[in-house]
Amino acid sequence: MPETVLQPPIYFLQQQAEQVTSLECAGVEIAVYSQRSPTKQTPNEDAAVIIPVGPESFVVAVADGVGGSRGGEQASNLALTTLAETIQEQCVDPTLMRVSILDGIEKANRLIQALNIGAATTVAIIEYHAGTIRPYHVGDSKILVTGLRGRVHYQSVSHSPVGFAMESGMMAHDDVMAHEDRHVVFNVVGDPSMRIEMGPILIMSARDTVVIASDGLSDNMKTEEVIEHLRKGPLAAAANRVCKLAGQQMLQSELQPSKPDDLTMLAFRRVN
Repeated sequence: MPETVLQPPIYFLQQQAEQVTSLECAGVEIAVYSQRSPTKQTPNEDAAVIIPVGPESFVVAVADGVGGSRGGEQASNLALTTLAETIQEQCVDPTLMRVSILDGIEKANRLIQALNIGAATTVAIIEYHAGTIRPYHVGDSKILVTGLRGRVHYQSVSHSPVGFAMESGMMAHDDVMAHEDRHVVFNVVGDPSMRIEMGPILIMSARDTVVIASDGLSDNMKTEEVIEHLRKGPLAAAANRVCKLAGQQMLQSELQPSKPDDLTMLAFRRVN
């Protein structure tokens, strides 16, 4: 059996994108946008990656370096490069991506701790294989799977006090978005107590849309707004519209929600 030659990972590190980048991988259309906060001059601490794993498979991920700590962009970049290297070194069978993904996250956790600068990052990951997906996440970067008519098939629960409060019904979504502690996250890559949440295997229909995004999106747009814009029309145009609206909202300080932040969103749909 001939050895499969893997295409190199496609990284989006310290980006200042003006438009969505659109490409195709394993029969899936992928749209990626990453831009630093409109109110800062320091580097974009978000990052994204597309990792090919054969003709029918890939892994995508978004990382959000923890602001307020040293080396946020270093942590997010290291997390994704380590993840990609581990997957492409270990994963000889695309149906067994789970082990490589978990190993990659755990290795990144050790390497970020070894920096000894207090750096940390969130990470949200989707593995795709022949029409099925599985989510993984650490922290509060969001994963959302929605259908053509706007039905939510899966939504990750943020590893944060307000995320758990909303999931339990103690807080409404609008209250979470306006809460002064919505930036607090208690589970990150770069912490000895890190834990990885792995979601279920889901079958992806032809018009389903999968979204992974840093909290620059969820802190500035309601989930129903994101879904309404993303489910209609070509993916690249829809993704670009969502990111532009979120960026505009960041500058409307008199409105809620409004929280200037780095914003990275990766969305994908099956081509057929």
